[in-house]
Amino acid sequence: MPQPDLTDVFAHIDRQRDAFISRLIDYVRHPSISAYGQGIEEVAALLVDHLTALGFATRLVPTAGFPMVFGKRIEAPDALTVLLYGHYDVQPADPVDLWTSPPFEPILGTNKKGRPCIYARGAADDKGQFMCFTEALRAWLAVHDSLPFKLTILIEGDEEGDVSHADRFVKANKALLKADVAWVCDTGMWDDETPSIITSLRGCVAEEVTIKGPSKDLHSGYFGGAAYNPLKVLSGILGGMFDSKGRITIPGFYDNVKPPTTAQRKALAKARFDQKGFLGGVGLKHPAGETAFTGLEQMWFRPTAEINGMWGGYIGAGGKTVIPSIATAKLTFRLVAGQNPRRIGKLFRAFVKKNLPKGCSATFDTYGGYAEAVSVAQDSPWIAAAARALEAEWKKKPVLAGEGGSIPVVESFKKHLGIDSVMMGFVRDDDALHSPDEKYDVECYHRGMRSYARMIGEIAKGLEQ
Repeated sequence: MPQPDLTDVFAHIDRQRDAFISRLIDYVRHPSISAYGQGIEEVAALLVDHLTALGFATRLVPTAGFPMVFGKRIEAPDALTVLLYGHYDVQPADPVDLWTSPPFEPILGTNKKGRPCIYARGAADDKGQFMCFTEALRAWLAVHDSLPFKLTILIEGDEEGDVSHADRFVKANKALLKADVAWVCDTGMWDDETPSIITSLRGCVAEEVTIKGPSKDLHSGYFGGAAYNPLKVLSGILGGMFDSKGRITIPGFYDNVKPPTTAQRKALAKARFDQKGFLGGVGLKHPAGETAFTGLEQMWFRPTAEINGMWGGYIGAGGKTVIPSIATAKLTFRLVAGQNPRRIGKLFRAFVKKNLPKGCSATFDTYGGYAEAVSVAQDSPWIAAAARALEAEWKKKPVLAGEGGSIPVVESFKKHLGIDSVMMGFVRDDDALHSPDEKYDVECYHRGMRSYARMIGEIAKGLEQ
C-alpha cells in the first residue's frame, strides 16, 4: 500500500455526516437490553448484516449467554491482526419517566452547551462508540479499498450483564481470536476538548443480598417494636460498612491494596484534574470517599463499595403500614490491583452474616461475573500510535489515564490471548451513561471517526518503515 493520504478519507467522512448520523439513529432505535434479554437477537442480526455489507465474513457465535457477533476481514495473510471489541447490549432505561424523550425513540437535539447530540439509550454506551470505528472503516475502504492489517471484530451481548460468558468464550477460542492488539472504544475524553487513552481499569464484583425476617408482612402497629424489620436490619448492616473517614469496614477488604505511589501522585497532579468541575457537573461539591485521598485517587487507585439499589415493603401510592418480611439490596464493589473479586464477595457475605441478628436470615446471589483490575503497558508502540492519532485530530496531547469503571474483556484478552488493549473513546462527562437522557455528542462521533482513520493510517505508515 502506498503512503496513505488521509485527505480523501476525511473528505468522505465529512460528506457523509448526515448518513452516519442516520445509521446511528437507526441502530439505537432498537432496544438490546441484556438485563432481561429484550431485542438481543434482533440487534445481533442487524450487526451481522452491517458488517457483511462492509466486506466481513460475519456470523453469530453462541456463548453460554447471548451470542457474539464475529467478523473477520483478511487483507494479507502475513499482515498483523487487530481485534476490535465492542458491545451491542445496553443498560435498562429505567426510570423511564425521567427521560425527556422516550429512550428508544432517538432524537437529534442540543445539550446545555448548544452542541448537537443524539439522545437515546446506548447512544454513547456503546453503540455510538463502536460505530465511530465502523464508519471510519467504511470511509477508509471507500477510498483505499483495503486495510493495511487483518481485522477481527468481536461484539458482545453481555457486557452490561454477565461478563463471565465473554471470558469463557475468549478462553475457549484463543486460535479464532489470535491477534497482535485489541482496540476498545468504550471509554471517554479527559475533558471536553482533551482526549485520553485509558491504561488501567478497576475490577468489579456485583452482589445481591436478601434479608428475611418475619414469615409475612406484618401490621406495623400490632408488631412494631417487637418484630425485626428487614429493611431496618439491612440498612443498618450496609451503613455499617463505612466509617466516618469513608473507609470500608469489612475485615480483610484492604488486604494487598497499596496506596498510590509518589510517581502516580505526581502524574495525577500533572493531569490537573478539575475535581470541582467534575463533581459540580452532577450537582455535588465534595468527594465522598476516603478522606485521605483526592477524588481522582479514589476513582483510579482505591476500591469502593456502592449500594446500587435497595427495596422491600410497600412503595406504591399512598400508605400501607407494614413491616416487610424481606428486604433486598444490590451492590457493586470496584476493585484495584491485589484484590480478588471472589474473595471480596466472600468477605462481604461473612460481614453480613456476622452482623445479622438472631431471628433473621440472609441469602446471596452474585450477578454479572467477576472482573479483576487490569493495566496495560504505557510505553507500547500501540499506545504511541494512538497518542499520535489523537493529538493530530484534537490538537492536544492525550492524557494517559486510569478509569474507575470496568471493561472485563480487557482482562480476558490479556489473560487468555496475551495481548494489551488500546482503550480510546470519545464520551464526555455529561453523556449520562447508565442514566436517563443518555446522549452522544455529534462532534465526538464525527471526530472519533477521524481519530480512528488516523489510527489506521498510523499502522499503515508503521508497516512501511
